[in-house]
Amino acid sequence: MRVLISKPQIELRIAELAREISRDYGGQSITLLGVLNGSLMFLADLVRQLDLPSRIGFVQATSYRGATTTPGELDVNPGLVPDVRGRQVLLLDDILDSGVTLTTLKQRVWALEPASLKVAVLLRKRGRQQVPFEPDYCGFEIPNVFVVGYGMDYNDEYRPLPYVAELP
Repeated sequence: MRVLISKPQIELRIAELAREISRDYGGQSITLLGVLNGSLMFLADLVRQLDLPSRIGFVQATSYRGATTTPGELDVNPGLVPDVRGRQVLLLDDILDSGVTLTTLKQRVWALEPASLKVAVLLRKRGRQQVPFEPDYCGFEIPNVFVVGYGMDYNDEYRPLPYVAELP
């Protein structure tokens, strides 16, 4: 596998994002809402560096199943979402690919009546968006390749890698 983003690059960028997010929220309490399972590493590293009071929740949304590198129908399980009514919410996902998942999730979270809702993604894949979507925070832009590591998987493998790599 070819490493696209090294562990030191990820650590540095997450520290930068944490400073930016902390500054933007100005000490307000936020709820980090991670999209399972891919955002787990990103969320864990980011929350430890935020200088903000925060709560953590999760939403499960899957479009890749088994040994596939192309998305299928989106399945959303909101059962893990905490009460976000009137709260500042930051939705975190591992990757902005087609934009369908994040557009759908943003609509569903807005329906829960948060005070505000922003989106952070670790990766944005160039040339793949099917619907217009602009994240509020983005770690890295990557080419249109299938990636694994740092929470992202192929057939439930490679998630624990400390870097992001292109799957051949």
